[in-house]
Amino acid sequence: MFFIEKSINSLNEKVGYFTSFLVLPLVLIVAYEVVMRYAFNAPTIWVFEATTLIYGIHFMFGFAYTLKHDGHVAIDVFEARLPKKPRIILRLLTSLVLFLPTVGMLSIWSVIYAADSWRNWEHASTSWAPPIYPFKTLMAIGFILLLLQGIARLLHDFRALKEH
Repeated sequence: MFFIEKSINSLNEKVGYFTSFLVLPLVLIVAYEVVMRYAFNAPTIWVFEATTLIYGIHFMFGFAYTLKHDGHVAIDVFEARLPKKPRIILRLLTSLVLFLPTVGMLSIWSVIYAADSWRNWEHASTSWAPPIYPFKTLMAIGFILLLLQGIARLLHDFRALKEH
């Protein structure tokens, strides 16, 4: 079980690291748009959509990395006051009752959503009209990585409860 947890953590650490580099093309594209718009009075039709798509990938792939590093917003007013064992039990219950079913369904439906997009060779309904199916696939992968990280966290909590 520890091998599975460690593998998932390692995967999401690497994905998070490489995803962080998406900021570079994002900054370059926005800088290009600023120069084109204000220096040459020639705004582009594709930059806004390209930045939205790149940021969307950055955002979706950051979910699991953020969960791995406890970076998501949490209201732990009750949990912080509990002793260690009840805190672990509460985390296990929340994972089993809320997190896994919700993110599991998001993962399943995002895969269906992406498959449907591929089946229709979906493009954006804008003047630039980029293909959307690769981005919907990346969105599904982001949810699957989040689900895997939730499973790794669940395994960690089970191990912590067993050791306690």
